[in-house]
Amino acid sequence: MNQRYRYTGLFMLAGMALFIRIFSAFPQAVEKYYSNGAYPVISRSLRWLFGWAPLSIGDLLYALAGIGLISWLYRLIRAIVQKRVDSAWLLRAGVKVMTLWLWVYVLFNGLWGLNYNRLGIARQAGLNVSRYKTYEVDTLVVTLIDRMNALREPSLPEREPLHHKRTLFTKAFGAYQDPSGEVPFLKYGGQSVKPSLYSYVGNYLGFTGYYNPFTGEAQVNTTVPVFVQPFTTCHEIGHQLGYAKENEANLAGFLTAKHSNSKAFRYSAYFDLYLYAMRDLYLRDSARGMELSGRLSPAVREDLKTLRDFNQQHVGVLEPLVRSMYAQFLRVNQQPSGLMSYNQVVALVIAYMRKHGIERI
Repeated sequence: MNQRYRYTGLFMLAGMALFIRIFSAFPQAVEKYYSNGAYPVISRSLRWLFGWAPLSIGDLLYALAGIGLISWLYRLIRAIVQKRVDSAWLLRAGVKVMTLWLWVYVLFNGLWGLNYNRLGIARQAGLNVSRYKTYEVDTLVVTLIDRMNALREPSLPEREPLHHKRTLFTKAFGAYQDPSGEVPFLKYGGQSVKPSLYSYVGNYLGFTGYYNPFTGEAQVNTTVPVFVQPFTTCHEIGHQLGYAKENEANLAGFLTAKHSNSKAFRYSAYFDLYLYAMRDLYLRDSARGMELSGRLSPAVREDLKTLRDFNQQHVGVLEPLVRSMYAQFLRVNQQPSGLMSYNQVVALVIAYMRKHGIERI
């Protein structure tokens, strides 16, 4: 009887997974009925359920999942050693693994992952995203350099308080409470941003933040240089709002942080976007990139050096493997450029610049 129920549950999960797969093929329906229909209720509920906890519940769940995986591998090895592995054992194990995988697939997509298939932030903002010219990247880089040079010194007094995680997260939450007139859809409610329990490990694996789709929590690595943390926090809140693709979360984070009344947040937004835009310009015209980098103030260059030194001090053996796996995850989820999906925020910002003018950057 239990075996029959087990197969019934497996077929029901398979049916739900098939429905999700078919539904995801219709971006307009996803945008209307999920991203702007069911998802805001789901995400707000998750933030209400787990936002009160000072620790990341999602990180604890990841730890339990890791322990469970190790335990399962141990039992598998023991069964092989004891020669208990036969066709019936393999069938039972296969059903369990498939059932678990389907549960993860259904929950991941139902709670958040369908947002990978939505029409997205460009449509909401009325942006015409198309190929852009080198001179447009050049103009953007020059503007970002000017903004950073002007903000770096005035932002210093506001940096120290950001070492207090509550201040950092509260200011990011406040920035999303009052979005600019061009992006009213970025308004956010129900704070649930936590420091990552794996921040120190993350330094060697190469991540500064991540979103947990099962608990709705945004996790931030608070051990990286403080001047990059405001943008990272705003980026992860962008994921909470339903912008699953990295370039879209980058745009949401940039537009929110650069609109903040905090100079430290605005500096962080320009600093991070500068890294993407300069990389793009350098690939197109390295000589011009080198020329423009010379315009950075000594103080901004010091911040770049601080970040570079920090990354070099935390080079991990597993980082290439983790980055490769994550790149593959991005490709599977509608981001064929892999890790370069982050850099595609440049196209979105240039489209925004075309519509609203360079002065709005």
